[in-house]
Amino acid sequence: MKSSQLFQLEKSIIGMVHVQALPGTPKNKYSLAEICDIAVAEAKTYEEVGLDAVMIENMHDVPYLKGSVGPEITAAMAVVAKAIRDAVQLPLGIQILAGANKEALAVAKAANFQFIRAEGFVFGHVADEGYIDACAGELMRYRKTIGAEDIAVFTDIKKKHSSHAITSDVDIDETAHAAEFFLSDGVIITGSSTGKAVYLHELKCLKDKIQIPVLIGSGITADNIQEYWEYASAFIVGSHFKEEGYWENKISEMRLQNFMKTVKRLANA
Repeated sequence: MKSSQLFQLEKSIIGMVHVQALPGTPKNKYSLAEICDIAVAEAKTYEEVGLDAVMIENMHDVPYLKGSVGPEITAAMAVVAKAIRDAVQLPLGIQILAGANKEALAVAKAANFQFIRAEGFVFGHVADEGYIDACAGELMRYRKTIGAEDIAVFTDIKKKHSSHAITSDVDIDETAHAAEFFLSDGVIITGSSTGKAVYLHELKCLKDKIQIPVLIGSGITADNIQEYWEYASAFIVGSHFKEEGYWENKISEMRLQNFMKTVKRLANA
């Protein structure tokens, strides 16, 4: 599947569902059934207001494991994913933290999701979980093995919450080219941490330099999306839709509706 086929519009808004802490993780306080209900309610809110896609991730599962997760996490995410798939008609994506890209792909395949977000696709970096090595070769072979070639793999480059000192001589342009060469379906760029805006000069560097879509993965708000609008194909938004703009809070329907009014104005300009 071409990544452009995932979304109906040239500029797509992807709403983030931060799945509540799963059973077995330190902050868990809900049953799996309750976790599903909360996630489904958020996904349906996003669909009702007119977003183009929804993505889920296990962001409440701090502290994160590195590079893989236990079978209980993969199984729980599959249950949540299936519940959302049954509830909404939008394209759906998944990320499993931290860097559990094969697990995310397996869940996406099982639950009929359309894309995953993968960390550490090309080059290595030091994250707060430790060293994350490149995984493109293994991941794309796994996608082929399980017959999941219709699932798009969108890949972070120069990722947030990470040090890139070991690749300081490799700029974002070259990193994006490497991801494209290694068959990424689209690159995701972020600010320094969750909710932090992307550096505009980095985004501008990628315009017309690669043939795959560029997605913005952090820091988009109703106030700044106009600055980034012409430079990206899709915008992953989570924190801004929450009360007080903080990712752990509940969705603010007022913030969500105001954001979509801005998007409609930009789309019609």
